[in-house]
Amino acid sequence: MDQADEVRTFDGVRTELFEIADFVIGKFRMDPGWRWSRVIGPLAGLERCPNHHVGYSISGVFHVEMLDGTSLEIGSNEMYEIPPGHDSWVVGDEPWLAIDFRGARTYAHWLPKSGDRVLATILFTDIVGSTKLLEQLGDAAWRVRLADHYEALHIELDRHRGREVKKTGDGIAALFDSPGRAVTAALAMTRRVRDIGLEIRAGLHTGEVEVVPGDMHGVAVHVAARVMAAAGPGEVFVSAVTRDLAAGHDVRFRSAGTFELKGIDGERELFRATGPA
Repeated sequence: MDQADEVRTFDGVRTELFEIADFVIGKFRMDPGWRWSRVIGPLAGLERCPNHHVGYSISGVFHVEMLDGTSLEIGSNEMYEIPPGHDSWVVGDEPWLAIDFRGARTYAHWLPKSGDRVLATILFTDIVGSTKLLEQLGDAAWRVRLADHYEALHIELDRHRGREVKKTGDGIAALFDSPGRAVTAALAMTRRVRDIGLEIRAGLHTGEVEVVPGDMHGVAVHVAARVMAAAGPGEVFVSAVTRDLAAGHDVRFRSAGTFELKGIDGERELFRATGPA
């Protein structure tokens, strides 16, 4: 890890990124006195870090605090998992050094400020037949399957530079700065979760979104959710806007027909993304 593929530096933190096939591993150095809510929070317009981190702490002490007050301190030679929605800071006068296996690609990158309106591609996913599967598996086995499902989705989010905004029942809502990457991510998600015995539906639409802590607003968000609702098991549906903007990427689209989307005026033609062209 002597030669990073990319280096990002800002006040009190240095992130080195290393690309390995479809994955990105980050090497973090946070200086004494560094705190997420003081350094990055004001830039992002967020009170808490939206990234999910899994990694290995090399040296130093790192304190993590969740919104409900739950906290932990990560010391030297320890593995860690940090859920989204946390504040964090360096403890003591020694820098914190760590290797991060998740969230490094998008760490403090393409992070709209709270209240900003941005043009983005919105992805919604949902597990098909989750209630029936819960009854078949039982609570304990279902929790394991659900965790595996989120792990699969997050892998593809990281690969395609997407950012989870929130969980929605048995799915996620995410933002992408590229329609093409958003569609290929959704297709990859459907294939990956099928390997663990699940089927999801996905829907995408591109439009203007207002980003707020832990959520997003705007007509485009509602359209994306309705596009997803129209899809069947294992299907990825996109709006005409997203189809047009994703032209040139290695995917193809077929018309799925016209639909009345609940709460949206008029019928809209939707398109089924069907994989590499």
